[in-house]
Amino acid sequence: MDKLIKVVYRKWKSGQLKPQKPHPDEEALACFLEGRLSDKENEQIKAHIVSCDDCSRALAVQLRMGEIEIKDIPEELLKGIKDLAAISIAIPILEIILRLKEKVMEILNTTGDVLVGQELVPAPVLRSRQIKDFKDEVTILKDFQDIRVEAKIENKQGQAFSLSVTVKEKDSQKIMKDLRVTLIKDDVELESYLTDSGKVTFEHVLLGKYTVEIANIENKIASVILDIKT
Repeated sequence: MDKLIKVVYRKWKSGQLKPQKPHPDEEALACFLEGRLSDKENEQIKAHIVSCDDCSRALAVQLRMGEIEIKDIPEELLKGIKDLAAISIAIPILEIILRLKEKVMEILNTTGDVLVGQELVPAPVLRSRQIKDFKDEVTILKDFQDIRVEAKIENKQGQAFSLSVTVKEKDSQKIMKDLRVTLIKDDVELESYLTDSGKVTFEHVLLGKYTVEIANIENKIASVILDIKT
């Protein structure tokens, strides 16, 4: 009976119209499985999968991966990982790559979430909605272990930009004070401010690749890699 059903299904599917729209990428399929898409986007992916062998197989692979049994980590291995982490702790990074096009900014890549109106949208969902252009300014946020870093980039006629960095406590959203925020290019410190307001703004910054380091009295707590292109 199983073989008969498969034969009938393959024959039916071969007679269906081939999908006309582009294939959803792996990120879109992952968001679909995690229930992070809108109702409209869910229906579009369902309709595509029914008529597309490649995407249905890709979805089946992801489903099987999701069904893998989760086992407890051996205590010795867990201890070894903790020891390695104690030796060398990586500074958390928010990466932002933008392109300025006159009065429009295009998001090429980011590891943060993008503020669209009042909605905080993960980058994979943003790409699945084919939203990448923002007029005049864009705000990108990333949560780290205990903090939230907010980076606001404003376009200055396509030749320069201003960058505002705000740091908050992740749980309470309370502004963090007494932080030093430093703008660095090619390992050279350009500007550095100690703020008691939790917000620092760098004005009229030329296009290029920069690092913004955020530190408290004791050590660095976060880093922003910012690459603005034309």
